[in-house]
Amino acid sequence: MQTRLRSAALQRGTSRSDRKPWLPSAANIGPTAEIDSTDKPIPRTRPTRSKPYSRARKFLSYYRPHLPLLAADLACALLVSVTALFLPLCASYVTKHLVQLPDAPEALNQIYLMGGALLALVAVEVLGSLFVDYQGHVMGAKIESALRKELFEHCQKLAFSFYDRQRVGQLMSRMTNDSFSLGELFHHAPEDMAIAVFKFAGAILLLAYIDLPLTFLILGVTPFAVLYALHFNRRMNRALRLSKERIAAVNEHIEDSLAGIRVVQSFANEELEISRFDEENARFLQSRREGYRSEAFFSVGNTTFAQLITVAVIVMGAVRVVNAELGVADMLTFLLCVAVLVDPVKRLANFVRLWQEGYTGFSRAMEILEVEPEIVDRSGASDIARPCGALAFRDVSFRYEEDGPHVLKKLSFDIAPGEFVALVGASGVGKSTLCALIPRFYEVSEGAILIDGADIRDISLKSLRQSIGVVQQDVYLFAGTVAENLRYGRPDASEVEIIAAAKAANAHDFIMALSNGYATDVGQRGVKLSGGQKQRLTIARAFLKDPAILIFDEATSALDNESERAVQAALLDLAEGRTTIVIAHRLSTVRNADRILVLTEQGIAEQGTHEALIVADGAYAHLYKAQASI
Repeated sequence: MQTRLRSAALQRGTSRSDRKPWLPSAANIGPTAEIDSTDKPIPRTRPTRSKPYSRARKFLSYYRPHLPLLAADLACALLVSVTALFLPLCASYVTKHLVQLPDAPEALNQIYLMGGALLALVAVEVLGSLFVDYQGHVMGAKIESALRKELFEHCQKLAFSFYDRQRVGQLMSRMTNDSFSLGELFHHAPEDMAIAVFKFAGAILLLAYIDLPLTFLILGVTPFAVLYALHFNRRMNRALRLSKERIAAVNEHIEDSLAGIRVVQSFANEELEISRFDEENARFLQSRREGYRSEAFFSVGNTTFAQLITVAVIVMGAVRVVNAELGVADMLTFLLCVAVLVDPVKRLANFVRLWQEGYTGFSRAMEILEVEPEIVDRSGASDIARPCGALAFRDVSFRYEEDGPHVLKKLSFDIAPGEFVALVGASGVGKSTLCALIPRFYEVSEGAILIDGADIRDISLKSLRQSIGVVQQDVYLFAGTVAENLRYGRPDASEVEIIAAAKAANAHDFIMALSNGYATDVGQRGVKLSGGQKQRLTIARAFLKDPAILIFDEATSALDNESERAVQAALLDLAEGRTTIVIAHRLSTVRNADRILVLTEQGIAEQGTHEALIVADGAYAHLYKAQASI
């Protein structure tokens, strides 16, 4: 095998014409490596754009693509406000002028004309309200969709280290529940504020024109209503934030429990999971109860203040009528204006509720968007053609946290183009971490990794990861058909190419034995397939990608002997003519490797062929003999 691989290495060039003979065309897609979905609460110290004015500017920026629709929405809101203010004015005109005309038929004609004008105003108000309600909701839904898309795209850019700290359920809650609340806020915020301001200002001006003392009475009560609203507004904010965190915890538990349902049922722990769910669900219910209590006091308080104003106007207005300081017609108009004034108060109350729900969700979304991707293209990074596959580690050190212990320290070695290298060592010495550094799933803490003499940080991420294929022990298949999962290696692959890749991976026969062949649904995470079948599909996916560098991360350690033999044969075929790194758990599977590197906590303890390392009787020989004795 050594002669075959080294010969292939010498014959390889940078041209795609050296492609595997079974593969009709080039592969062109990102990495096949999957990520661990466990994560922790997003750290507050990571964001770099968390200033309030920045978030406010970011919030307003979502309206920019919809400015014409927003302008039309606000225009209709203004129209609705104006028509509402015309009704008291028309009532005043009727009571003061038309009913006092000496000619009854003429008065009736003008009253009927006034009624027609009022109906026209009502029609205008209805049409304006329809536009505001429908198109405003559409605008909010579009912004919600855009924000959700931005969140998803941003999450695609974040490094493995981000997901090491997070939980999928928490992230899902921020993209779904929080986004929906934001859509309502983006819709109602401009129109409710516009209608409330226009109506309130217009009503106050009319009231001041009719009777200034009564207007001052209303304005004197207003500050108390504002202070009351602000108090419960703060309580609502705290409760809503807490409820969003707790529903995220509920989602997290659901996702975790259902994803692991086979483990749950195999341990007969259904009641334990239900008990844990009940606990999280009860915590969420309690937070909602606290929120609804504050919301109820807020809403009832605003309504009460509105009613108290009405009562005060009736009493004080009646006194002024008796004292001949206010006419009956003006008193009627004043009461109608007070009724108009109540609507802005209700709208403001609704706006505050939506603001608390929506902006809390917006803040939680910003916590994700403000996390800067740790691994990005350097300035001037360039694409590479298909590399020869020469790998070099130069004093590479790595640790997961800045103040954490080193997983790798001052590691240096070279791998020749087309060389088959096995990486062995005890669990926890950093074998998988070392391999994850090559496609930059993590960034080296110190030192450099070179491909064909170029620092991988000077290569664009996309072209770097297109050149590397990863086959992992923890196989991940997406929900969908066999063909869809294979095509993930190259989305534009034809059916002929997919079948060729499957045959090369020794997967075609078992695929054709499935109920619908390549159209068979594999289930969530491929649960309808055996471990060996899933592993061969991931190898076929790597065949279809046709990478220059291959990494096998203990890809056969969990398989039975028959499946292992089939997978090993596929791996050897895939490794031919490519730079290959195999993380080996079973040392018997890498006896024919060109070179074996023995990794320890101190670095590479020894390296060489299987025969040479056995003769040296060092760490490798000790590991090999220990496995052979089992």
